[in-house]
Amino acid sequence: MTESEPVNRPLRALQVGAGGMGRGWLRTIQAYDEVELVGVADLNVATAKAALDDAGLSTVPVAETLEQLADEVAADFVVDVTIPEAHHAVTLEALRRGLPVIGEKPLAATLAEALELVAASQAYDRLFMVSQSRRYNSQQFEFRRQIQRLGRLGILAAEFFKAPHFGGFRDAMDHPLVLDMAIHAFDSARFLVDAEPVAVYCEEYNPAWSWYAGDAATTAIFEMSDGVRYVYTGSWCSEGLETSWNATWRASGEHGTALWDGDSLPTFEVVEGRETGPEGDHNLVSEWFRPHTGSARLGPPPPPHQGIAGSLREFVHSLRTGSTPMGAASDNVMSLAMVHAAIESSRSRQRVLVADVMEKAYAQARERATGPVADALARWTSLTPPG
Repeated sequence: MTESEPVNRPLRALQVGAGGMGRGWLRTIQAYDEVELVGVADLNVATAKAALDDAGLSTVPVAETLEQLADEVAADFVVDVTIPEAHHAVTLEALRRGLPVIGEKPLAATLAEALELVAASQAYDRLFMVSQSRRYNSQQFEFRRQIQRLGRLGILAAEFFKAPHFGGFRDAMDHPLVLDMAIHAFDSARFLVDAEPVAVYCEEYNPAWSWYAGDAATTAIFEMSDGVRYVYTGSWCSEGLETSWNATWRASGEHGTALWDGDSLPTFEVVEGRETGPEGDHNLVSEWFRPHTGSARLGPPPPPHQGIAGSLREFVHSLRTGSTPMGAASDNVMSLAMVHAAIESSRSRQRVLVADVMEKAYAQARERATGPVADALARWTSLTPPG
């Protein structure tokens, strides 16, 4: 927020993208009294009008592009719900115009584009947050607390088996599971163990009956910065006995095991008398939007709102207060790095260092970027983008 923007009125949102997920965002914005929808852009204007009509918002202006609407309406921020290939153009244009952005995952279609957008957020001094919506789950926060009682962790495992028939761009993607869905679980793993990826070995494949053009199944083994091995196995073409959309999880530590089925409260078991964990974690403050202070291992208490409603509320809170949200692009880019390292490992059939993938993407971003964005990238002193 700038000093000229009042804090006693709803913030004005301009949404780009009105497809299936876009309709979900329209409902979420409509239900939040601190946000006012002032425009919707979609290359198919008829799609935008139909979505607004169905939501009872037929008077909201529509246009084909962000550029057309931004010149007509006074927006405070942009919601990017476009396909991944459009994230870079839409977000960069919004940031150049001084508009903060909350966008759907993945951060961008490529890691180089993602690093460029992180630098753009810094160059134009505007918040760019990725709605990694599955972090906003109170059960996952409880699972993290239980993991911390297990002592030193050895293994974190996630299984994901679903069979959605989406149609559209997912069916044609080269890496539909890893790029479009597994990033949720990869991001959750970083959150659950409070560690960053070091290396990965991954195999992608496509079962004979798959209706996806790209590989719809995978197994990936990540080495994390604390020595934990995170193992992900998933399929997007597995009919019957499907798992939760949040996956099913097992954490194994020196004192016991914690389990989460993705849809109900997690459970844990420790060897009698050997339970460990931070002192006083049951006395955590109840305010979700309090600045993240205190023990980094504990993190904030669970969010009061789930899914994209939770991410939108934290985004608005961050705009009003200047606090850093969980999904800040400078942090979320490491979840995307896990995705692209896994894809590179699958392609090469070798163990891949995440730092090598980041180094290559950074060089590509330096070649692509111009103006203030190029200057911001040049100031980076490590592979981890500054927050």
